[in-house]
Amino acid sequence: MAIPTTRTKEKAEIHIKTELCTGCGLCVLVCKDFSLQMVDGKVATTEHPLFGCIACAHCMTICPSGAIEIQGRECSPEDVFDLPKKATKTNYDQLMSMLQSRRSIREFNDYPVEQESIKKILDMARTAPMGLPPSDVNVLVLDNKQKVRDFSEDFCHYLEKMKWFVSGWFLALMKPIWGKSNDELFRQFVKPLFRIYIDHMKQGQDLVTYDAPLALYFYGSPYADPADPLIAATYAMMAGETLGLGSCMLGGIHPLIQNGRKARVFREKHGIKYPSREGIFLIFGHPKVHYTKGIKRTFASITHAG
Repeated sequence: MAIPTTRTKEKAEIHIKTELCTGCGLCVLVCKDFSLQMVDGKVATTEHPLFGCIACAHCMTICPSGAIEIQGRECSPEDVFDLPKKATKTNYDQLMSMLQSRRSIREFNDYPVEQESIKKILDMARTAPMGLPPSDVNVLVLDNKQKVRDFSEDFCHYLEKMKWFVSGWFLALMKPIWGKSNDELFRQFVKPLFRIYIDHMKQGQDLVTYDAPLALYFYGSPYADPADPLIAATYAMMAGETLGLGSCMLGGIHPLIQNGRKARVFREKHGIKYPSREGIFLIFGHPKVHYTKGIKRTFASITHAG
């Protein structure tokens, strides 16, 4: 048995070099699939793991003697690297300072984001934790202003054909089905959003992606943990901040290209491989504006149990 993804439906193989095993037991401690056990002071595989090795590689990366190798599910010993020294890690105050300094930027200078910066953003996003390996996160890269504008224009043409989705008769029909909160959201946000996107685009103003020089769309697959694309996108956004780029998350595109034949055609045209329960667009660019003050944010609630 193995947990399926779009990239593999097989379990990984655990290879143990018994002669190198020191019997420390760390691999057994961190394997939450219960694929490993100690037998006569040496690590060995078990006959009844929970799912079969998912290639999280915890055992391979914690073994002090290199006695364990994982092969499969897009993982191999060649993927192992030494962790950075503690002195190079960001501390809490430094990270908090960066996050407090970040603002959503929609105003960009008219020059491109360098390919090296795009590579660094994607490299950092790949380090994001995931529900199950191998990652089922997919990324659409629109790496210049013209590609971004072309996508936005096509999206607005697509919305023109979907106006029935926010028509009075359709919203009245759906209200008893999807409830009060969704009805309010559609009437007060989604319906005006259609008009804003379409009308401004007709006037030559892109309020979909704000003529950004870079847009990244993070999305999953039918197998993906819904949180995975959003976490990866958050890491990408933080990477952009470290590179001096402004960024903004755009939530108005993803939900509207998920369902129906027209949505499928739109996705296929733009190389979007799958519908996805969750996904998010990020735009990046060199900021035209710079903020000197921040604003405190709050949660809806914080409840301490017990």
